[in-house]
Amino acid sequence: MKPGFFARLLAARAAKRPAALVTRLSDNAQTLVDADTASGDFELAASEWAALRERWVSGQSGPLDADGDIFARVYVPAPRLLIVGAVHIAQALAPMAALAGYAVTLIDPRRAFASAERFPDAVISDEWPDEAMTRLMPDAQTAVVALTHDPKLDDPALAVALNSPAFYIGALGSTRTHEKRLARLRELGLEKQLARIHAPVGLDLGGRYPSEIAVAILAEIIRVRYKGNGR
Repeated sequence: MKPGFFARLLAARAAKRPAALVTRLSDNAQTLVDADTASGDFELAASEWAALRERWVSGQSGPLDADGDIFARVYVPAPRLLIVGAVHIAQALAPMAALAGYAVTLIDPRRAFASAERFPDAVISDEWPDEAMTRLMPDAQTAVVALTHDPKLDDPALAVALNSPAFYIGALGSTRTHEKRLARLRELGLEKQLARIHAPVGLDLGGRYPSEIAVAILAEIIRVRYKGNGR
């Protein structure tokens, strides 16, 4: 590893930024990528940048080219899950996601619902969802789930998420509820981003209890993160 690379990797980790040490195996040339800045022995091609960003989402190291010559050792912070709505589903989803390795933040300005008693292990924000989302800045390692069923809370959060690189955006509600939601978001000029919303949220596992719906949501988040087929 080149002098200075290790210190930069440590700095990226401290700042919770993704980084990668990219090696050209044919001659051991190396380049360090910290967020969108690369420096070292060679430049990455556009296709290699795209492959690296996908590996940052999954957190998995591996080749960036078809020949397997350009290998990236990726360093990423823990994936985040931002949950909007301190509802019963969230009470099950938050600890499940934490067990799966996600850093969970619960967002709900209704302090009677978003309490430490109901969510003992989650980071809680009582800001309005759009304010919290803007502060937290969803990145490519972030999943966002809106669960309140209240447009005043869900819609602003979704609007921020849709303008971010969050790898997963989900919203609770029936197909009919979602159609109304889409109409409101179109009025905000978000037509091109609406296909990113997973709704009704979660894989169709057939469950009806809050804990079962939470399992379905987490399963879909994992499937999207690793580009699985859900079978």
